[in-house]
Amino acid sequence: MKPGIHPDYHPVVFKDSATGDAFLTRSTITSERTIEWSDGNTYPLVLVDVSAWSHPFWTGTRRIMDSAGQVEKFHRRYGTRKGRR
Repeated sequence: MKPGIHPDYHPVVFKDSATGDAFLTRSTITSERTIEWSDGNTYPLVLVDVSAWSHPFWTGTRRIMDSAGQVEKFHRRYGTRKGRR
């Protein structure tokens, strides 16, 4: 790699603002906030709105769409075509 052309790649803590869960990884993102991690070091803190701990798909709380209900709703709103089934 050429020196001086790549962004600084350093440890960063990402924290889910909904659940409070956090994980340490490496990133090029910067932040003014910091947090003391369990290893005793201080790392930049980035708050995220959604992570695997709070996303409906991963938590199993997602809504199941009733496709038959959606078709009936469409037909009620726009009607059906005459002569076609």
